[in-house]
Amino acid sequence: MDAAWYLWLKALHIIAVVAWMAGMLYLPRLFVYHAGVSKGTPQAALFEVMEYRLQRYIMLPALLVTWASGLTLAIQGAWVKAGWLHSKLFLVLLLTGVHGYLALERKRLAEGTSERDAKFFRILNEVPTLLLIGIVILVVVKPF
Repeated sequence: MDAAWYLWLKALHIIAVVAWMAGMLYLPRLFVYHAGVSKGTPQAALFEVMEYRLQRYIMLPALLVTWASGLTLAIQGAWVKAGWLHSKLFLVLLLTGVHGYLALERKRLAEGTSERDAKFFRILNEVPTLLLIGIVILVVVKPF
């Protein structure tokens, strides 16, 4: 892969990460408000549509593009043996796990079976931010 294509791929990766993180930060915030309304109300129905569309049409495609472009960059850039990349991938795996958990909670909220309250979702909302901080430090500083 020549240098120009690598840079285009890196730009795509950054765009996908930004889109994914926007959703990862917004979805739990929607859950905070959703947890405070009764099942079957117009407000609950609106939150269900918003959460579904955010997850399905923004977050999931962004996650897939992030992973595909990121792994390609790691291979093409010969970063595969770098210690910082291994740590970054671990944090990205955790972030992907949080994504999966959010998908599960979205379904539970839609079904009215979630046992979580608004306070839980406020705390959960901070987890993607903490993971993002670690990921950015590893990518920029490359401490090992």
